[in-house]
Amino acid sequence: MTVEYAPLGLIGVLTPQANTTVEPEFSILWPPGYAMINARMVSDKDTVEQRLVDYFHDLDAVLTRFANAPIAAVAFACTGASYLVGAQTEDDTVARLSDRLEVPFVTAGKAVADGLDALGARRIGLVSPYPPALTQASVPYWNDRGFDVAGVASARLDETQFHPIYSIPAGQTTDTFDRLQAEGADAIVMLGTGMPTLETILQRSEAGRVPAMSCMLALAWRTVAAVDGRAPEAADLRGWISGEHWKQRFSAQKPSQP
Repeated sequence: MTVEYAPLGLIGVLTPQANTTVEPEFSILWPPGYAMINARMVSDKDTVEQRLVDYFHDLDAVLTRFANAPIAAVAFACTGASYLVGAQTEDDTVARLSDRLEVPFVTAGKAVADGLDALGARRIGLVSPYPPALTQASVPYWNDRGFDVAGVASARLDETQFHPIYSIPAGQTTDTFDRLQAEGADAIVMLGTGMPTLETILQRSEAGRVPAMSCMLALAWRTVAAVDGRAPEAADLRGWISGEHWKQRFSAQKPSQP
């Protein structure tokens, strides 16, 4: 079934309630022919950890918000929940929902793992936008996925903003990324779906640094491959990392300097 603005695939995206990064970065990342519709995941819990677990446990209910839209895949744009429920629960849920929906259900965590596997990266550095407790919870998750965490650099969070993660400026992402260069990692992963990452990926890719990947970029790449029925491939991912098809759109959306 063809959708006018998504002849190659309409993707259903699940986004945390106050996240201000998912839709803008995805609108830049999707190749021509793919489009998305979005559903917000909501929770009234007090802590970020409780809200993240809520999002995961409410997936069956949230997915009904797409009604009968002809989605070709679902992208779960929330990495923190995967750390808290664990890799095995994530794998079981992905298999169950993919079977129920009869389309691929792709999580950001598994997308990053697939990307690292495709690149042959085993030793990784992590750029974290999270509070300390969630940062600590992320390391065992990546270990369970078969990766050795060489180092972690945490972004400075401004608690005076509407949300400390979603208000991190792109320049700080780059500065935090650069603190990991000496750790001897095969690849560096920028965690979360709320921290802006595209400018850092382009800059560090053009500088010939260690491959830089974000959860957002990995999720877009892996979801498009799933829609197309393609296995993860290193050459394809490296094209995404270099901005092969999205660099021009990213540059066009940046406001001109006065």
